[in-house]
Amino acid sequence: MRSLVSRARRSAFLSAWVVAATFAVTAVSPAPEPKPDEAAVIGEDHARAHARLREAAKDTRGYPQSKRTASLATLQESQRATNAGFAAAESGRFAEFFPSPDFGVHTALLPTGKVLLFSFERVEADPTKETGPTNTVGRTNAGRAYLWDPAGGTGARAFKKVAPPVVLMPDGTYAPRPAPFFCAGHAFLPNGMVGVFGGNVGGKGGSGAKLSFVFDPWTETWFRNRDMSVGRWYPSVVTGADGRQIIMSGQSERGTGTPTPVVERFPALRHPVPWRPFDIPVGLASQRLRSDAPFRNDYPHLFSLRDGMIYGLGRDADQQWLFDPAKEVRTDLPRRPADFRGYGSAVPLPAGFRGPDSVLVLGGDPRDPHTYRLSGRRWSTEEPRAFGRTQDDTLILPDGTLLTVNGALDTRDYGNGPFNPKADLKYRQIELRDARGHWRLGPAQRLPRGYHSNALVMPDGRMMVTGDELQQIANDPDITDGMDGSIELYEPAYLHRGPRPALDRAPAGELGHDKDFEVVSSTPKAVARAVLLAPTTVTHSVNTSQRHLELRLTGVRGTRVGLRTPPTAADAPPGYYMLFLLDAKGVPSTAKWVKLGVR
Repeated sequence: MRSLVSRARRSAFLSAWVVAATFAVTAVSPAPEPKPDEAAVIGEDHARAHARLREAAKDTRGYPQSKRTASLATLQESQRATNAGFAAAESGRFAEFFPSPDFGVHTALLPTGKVLLFSFERVEADPTKETGPTNTVGRTNAGRAYLWDPAGGTGARAFKKVAPPVVLMPDGTYAPRPAPFFCAGHAFLPNGMVGVFGGNVGGKGGSGAKLSFVFDPWTETWFRNRDMSVGRWYPSVVTGADGRQIIMSGQSERGTGTPTPVVERFPALRHPVPWRPFDIPVGLASQRLRSDAPFRNDYPHLFSLRDGMIYGLGRDADQQWLFDPAKEVRTDLPRRPADFRGYGSAVPLPAGFRGPDSVLVLGGDPRDPHTYRLSGRRWSTEEPRAFGRTQDDTLILPDGTLLTVNGALDTRDYGNGPFNPKADLKYRQIELRDARGHWRLGPAQRLPRGYHSNALVMPDGRMMVTGDELQQIANDPDITDGMDGSIELYEPAYLHRGPRPALDRAPAGELGHDKDFEVVSSTPKAVARAVLLAPTTVTHSVNTSQRHLELRLTGVRGTRVGLRTPPTAADAPPGYYMLFLLDAKGVPSTAKWVKLGVR
């Protein structure tokens, strides 16, 4: 039997090799220059974007548009044939597929109902090559961001560009460009803003940036804070019971293969927690904690559970830790039963009226279909899914069931070798887990989506699926139109089981923990349950924000339904939640947003 030391060395080597190999770029080309006359008419930034598209279009000779169009048509037909055998009332259905201006490497559902998508400017239009600027230095190493407003439909007008701040990166060129914050970590603040930490300086196989931003959903604007103490590329972030964010791991500014053990908190204790929508963090500092987190591999899963502790579940089986954010100490958790796992899901399991006290770890190993539960600081092996997969996304639905979407054999490998868009189509099938913990296969999504794929639950109960720039580029109906990405919408089975209960009005102010409140429903007799579902912010199969809580029903008086909030901030950290009313069949209302927590 191999020693722990040899396993540690192997996993550290594999992590560095995979990241470096995945993002290797053979040549660094200068940013294309815009045409002077075009810049005079539409502005330099817009003209530069046009220049990038013209430059990228040259790459289509090696991967022509006809190949992309034929691939998308084939996938559409195979999806139709596969899904003909699934009844929508039992397995749900994939309903819409439409273009997006962004790859959606990072996504976040905002309390305005809009979805934030951000990633990078592509440097390559051939999906058999690395499309991102990870190893480039200078202007081409740039980020981008958009908002999608589902209320505006699925056309180009429903998207709004929300460019990140222009920064000067310490890469030797100091060329101004939109912040390269792709492969950062992020989580929600109590005021609904998204904290984003880290990014890529460029070169060295990818190197950590010290960048710190918030996105304000109310003004739809980015704000920059003081740099972190260390660079981070591929870090994880989680919001604790006090509303502050804990930041761990990530490759340092020295480059791939140098993960940082430094733990930071945002904002620092000397700053108040941003609580109200107009509390905009600008220029705030983070704070280094006394404890460290020496994860050998990046993007660990982080969860704040009902005991108020932060659970850090590393990709290596022997790196499972418990962090006390108040005492700033780290203690060991038992070794996970499974060996090293790459990018895969982890979900805090619903636990009724209280916050979650257990986590289900699944995916990350194409040879292992089992799922693993950490509960009471002990591991157990749970029922397997149909097959092993990596790069998957598992979501908690309003009715408390789980759904896995997306997946691949490995990083950039869909079953036929790295950077080969032809995929083993089994990974397109979703998997559904019922309340008893049993899994079954469901319908297939349009595109196979693996590395950088994402999904989230929307306030109307539908699921949005996006991400994986390689597959989006390989199946782009028009590679020259600037709509690089795509979004697919899935309707869970509960939307095909009869009419929804109505949620007509919910409190607009803050709700304290363990407090009674009322909502208005024109169908009060149909209401059997009420739940809070935390909005998702996700990347690289890491979703630290998910949370599902039942609310106590305290009585019905006419059209008013009495409810009681979760007991403590450890059960449900302060912030915005989607409130759903459900009937006896699990059919949810359209959600209303509520703000939980009183300062």
